[in-house]
Amino acid sequence: MAKNSVGRDIPEYIGNRKLIPYMGPFEKEPDSIIKVNKRQSKILPGESKIKSTIKDAIISSGLKDGMTISFHHHFREGDKVIGLVLTIIKELGIKNLRFAPSAVINIKNPSIVDFVKDGTISRIEASGIRGQLGDAVIEGFMDEPVVLRTHGSRPRAIESGELSIDIAFIAASASDDYGNANGFSGPNACGSLGYAMIDAKSAEKVIVITDTLVDFPCVPASISQHEVDYVVVVDEIGDSASIGKGAARVTKNPRDLLIAKNTANVIANCGYFNDGFTFLTGVGATSIACIQFLREKMIEKNIKAGAAIGGIPAAVVKLHEEGLVKVVEAVQCFDAESAKALGQSNTICECDNNVYSNVHNKGNMVNKVDIGILAALEVDTDFNVNILTGSSGEMLGGLGGGPDVAAGAQVSIVTIPLFRGRTPSIVKKVFTLCTPGETVALVVTELGVSINPKHKNYEFLKENLSKSNIKIIPIEDLQQMAEEITGTPKPIECTDKVVAVVEYRDGTVIDVIRQIKK
Repeated sequence: MAKNSVGRDIPEYIGNRKLIPYMGPFEKEPDSIIKVNKRQSKILPGESKIKSTIKDAIISSGLKDGMTISFHHHFREGDKVIGLVLTIIKELGIKNLRFAPSAVINIKNPSIVDFVKDGTISRIEASGIRGQLGDAVIEGFMDEPVVLRTHGSRPRAIESGELSIDIAFIAASASDDYGNANGFSGPNACGSLGYAMIDAKSAEKVIVITDTLVDFPCVPASISQHEVDYVVVVDEIGDSASIGKGAARVTKNPRDLLIAKNTANVIANCGYFNDGFTFLTGVGATSIACIQFLREKMIEKNIKAGAAIGGIPAAVVKLHEEGLVKVVEAVQCFDAESAKALGQSNTICECDNNVYSNVHNKGNMVNKVDIGILAALEVDTDFNVNILTGSSGEMLGGLGGGPDVAAGAQVSIVTIPLFRGRTPSIVKKVFTLCTPGETVALVVTELGVSINPKHKNYEFLKENLSKSNIKIIPIEDLQQMAEEITGTPKPIECTDKVVAVVEYRDGTVIDVIRQIKK
């Protein structure tokens, strides 16, 4: 057992895999050899890539026991492809697969748990595993620990050879018969395919699944024909109306709106709110709600943003239409409206996740973010963030891109209520450490704002915010205020069994999650 630089005990090995403890946000050097699973291939003139069924495409791909399959999560809770494909794989009797989607949103029918139970899936690597699957994992359901990666760490792992994808399944709302495809045309748009692009570029075989076959060539194409092996047409790939459910919902909760208003006030006074600034709001009801208050500040001070980057809700599209944001770079779309907007303007652009947030490339976009707004389940007095586990240790969220944005942005703002129900959100020590405190600049609550004295821009932020009417409170005081209201929570008891490995964006291990003791 080794202790990493944020004080968490990390096993030296899990199975045959040697774990590298987290050392700091930029300490680990990239691998010198880049490895991908792509192989050369050829297709003859006149040869068709169309397969009549998903089953035919899977058989043609050569999928076998023990291989790795991938999906993207742009449809979020409206996805209808993952369950469909896994059901067919199960019928084919293929077992022991590594399931490696960009994230697992709450998929219930069919449940991913059932595919683990019957042996179709034996390993999982993703950004988050909430819902039924998360409950099962935290109870010690799987023999091998789940590997949780940030959005930026996934393309890093693929390029480094840690995560070699054999077969990538890509749901596209429009495709031609040669595999040129996008996510914003057709009746069931999911918007950006930013998380699927690295899969298309690196997997050994790529299968595009669409419900809208268009004439060749499909333009613009997010996925190119030269990356695609087979195309399958199905009745329906997803429900656009369900993209905005769950974490990406629009809130009317008065406390959420107050925190969002406080956050916009902090942005307007932090010193980075200048013409041409770049911002990122991420998923989370409060983060999305903040945009309407930010709009008021931009109009009031006659300030226009140079770019909005990352996950994009309809509210950001509206800012762009009003001329308040020059360019939108969307790695995903958080609702049906923003999904449709992607193809309607040449300054609402689709962003490859590898470009967006991979720390080991030649320039990721999160490094150019001035202000990033992040959601959290817990924050502790060292400003460490937990975005994975709830008050009983249950899986409630995904790592997403939060740790990537916190490390890259000039100002990373965590928005969080002081408590939820009878549980404090500001605690002495987070249960699961996902984002290291040294990368978090500010915590904004309904009662006040805490500035992190260990953040690189602390002095600058303190000087600027002290000139405003913003109430600045030491985070230790916020923690005590929360506990005075809720009482001190009982510690969560765990067994020694590691059920999930929480990787930082550079592939080092920042924490592990152990089985909850019942």
